Amino acid sequence: MTTRVKMPRNGHTVKEAAKITGLSTATIIRWTSEPREDYLARADEKRRRVRELRSKGLSIRTIAQETGYSVGTVHRYIKQSQVA
Repeated sequence: MTTRVKMPRNGHTVKEAAKITGLSTATIIRWTSEPREDYLARADEKRRRVRELRSKGLSIRTIAQETGYSVGTVHRYIKQSQVA
């Protein structure tokens, strides 16, 4: 299995980085994207945190303020956890 390392874009957009390097935008996206496993782990942690706060009786708005997520995102995470 190939080990992937996330490369920084140094504030450039994908198109700018592609133009500077002479590479395709697809290559830039692939080189600068977060590995799927890391993304999924981070996403699971976000959902776990929302469930934890909700189990403590916090409102959706309070959870949104505390986590920095939108009210809609918090609502979606809670709804998804009830279905699962």
